Amino acid sequence: MILRTWSSARERKAKAESFITKFARYYTPAVVIGAVALAVIPPLFLGDFAEWARRALIFLVISCPCALVISVPLAFFGAIGGASRQGVLIKGGGFFELLNKAGAVVFDKTGTLTRGAFTVTALEPAAGVSEDTLLMLAALAETHSTHPIAKALCGAYTGDADPGRVTDVHEEPGFGVEAVIDGVPVCAGNERQMERHGIRLPGGRAAVTGAVVYVARDGRYMGRCVVADTLKDSSADVIRTLRERGVTTVMLTGDTIEAGTAVASALGLDHVYTQLLPGDKVERLERHMAETKQAGKTLVYVGDGVNDAPVLARADVGVAMGALGSDAAIEAADIVLMDDDPARLLTAMDISKRCMRIVRENIVFSLAVKGLFLLLGALGLANMWEAVFADVGVAVIAIVNATRMLRTRNESKLNVD
Repeated sequence: MILRTWSSARERKAKAESFITKFARYYTPAVVIGAVALAVIPPLFLGDFAEWARRALIFLVISCPCALVISVPLAFFGAIGGASRQGVLIKGGGFFELLNKAGAVVFDKTGTLTRGAFTVTALEPAAGVSEDTLLMLAALAETHSTHPIAKALCGAYTGDADPGRVTDVHEEPGFGVEAVIDGVPVCAGNERQMERHGIRLPGGRAAVTGAVVYVARDGRYMGRCVVADTLKDSSADVIRTLRERGVTTVMLTGDTIEAGTAVASALGLDHVYTQLLPGDKVERLERHMAETKQAGKTLVYVGDGVNDAPVLARADVGVAMGALGSDAAIEAADIVLMDDDPARLLTAMDISKRCMRIVRENIVFSLAVKGLFLLLGALGLANMWEAVFADVGVAVIAIVNATRMLRTRNESKLNVD
C-alpha cells in the first residue's frame, strides 16, 4: 500500500510543477532561437561578428532554465519527504496547492474526531426481555462486523459468543446488520433499519447521548443499546485553530441527532449534519464544495471508514486516518494521517503553506535574476563569469532554498509529537 502510494505520487504533479515543465518546453527553443538571432542579425547592420557571437553565447548560458526545472519539483518532493517524517503521507505535489487554499474542512465523527473506542453505557430492553438477552442478540449480530460500535457490543457481552451460531450475515453501511442467530432472523441497526423491516419502535423514548443500536428478533422489537464514544484529545484545539484561520468546519455523521449535536457543541463546529447515509454525505459535501469554489477555495474531507471512501474520493482533498482507518478510505484518500491524530491535519496545512511559499520564492527569484542578466548580456554588459553565476549560481541558490522542505518542522500551535 505505502509503496504503491509513493509510486503514484510521481504522477500527480502540482500546477506549478506542470507549469515549469511546459514553460521549459517552449522557453528552451525560444532562447536558442533568440541567441542565434542575436549572433546573426545585429552584425549585419553593426558589424563585429565576433563580439555578437560572444554576446550570444553569454545569452545562451544565462538562459539555461536549470534553476526552475530542478528547484520547483525538488521543493515538492522535499515537502512530501518532510511531511512523511511528521506522520503525514501526501500522495502528490498537487495536493499541496489544494490544501493551501482550503476554505472548509469537513469531518466524519466516529474514529476521526472521536476515538472510536466505544463502550456500552445503557441497555434498554423491551418488556419481557432481559438485558442479557438484548446484549447477546446485538453482540452476535455484530460478530462479523469491523465497525467500532460492533466491537464495543461484542466486547461487552461475556456469554456464549460462538460465531457458529450466526449465519447469513448481511451488513449495509448506514443501516446496520441482518443475520440469522440460532435459526432465527435478527436485525440490529438504526431507526432506518427498523423501518425497512417494519419494526415499530415504542414511543416516549428518552433522548440519549451516544449511538443507539436497535435490535429486533423475528420481527419483534427487543430493545436498544446505547454506545458512547469520547473525543480525541486534540479535536477541540484543531477545530478552534481552523476557525481562527478562517476555515469553515463541518461534521457529517450517520449517528443520531443527539449524538452528533453533542459532539458539535463540545467542539464548536460551524455546521453539523446527522443521520446521513453514504450517499447523503456526498450530497452534503457537494453543496459545501460549491460554496467554497465560489470563494476561490477548496474543500477538505477527513474520514476513516468504508462509508467515507466515496466522500474522500469526491472532495478536493481527501484525508484518511491511517492507523485504524479502513483500506478503502486509505486508498481513496489523497493524504493519510498515519497516527489518526487530527492535529496532523494542521501539520499538513502548515507544510503546504511553507512549500508553496518556497516554490513562489524560487520562481520569482530565478525569473527576475535571469531576466536582468539576459538584458545585460544582450547589451554586452555581462561577461561569461556573470553568465555562469546567472545559470549555475542561481540554480544552486534555488536548490538550497528548495531543500529547506527536507527540514520540515511542525509550525502549528499544537504539539502533536
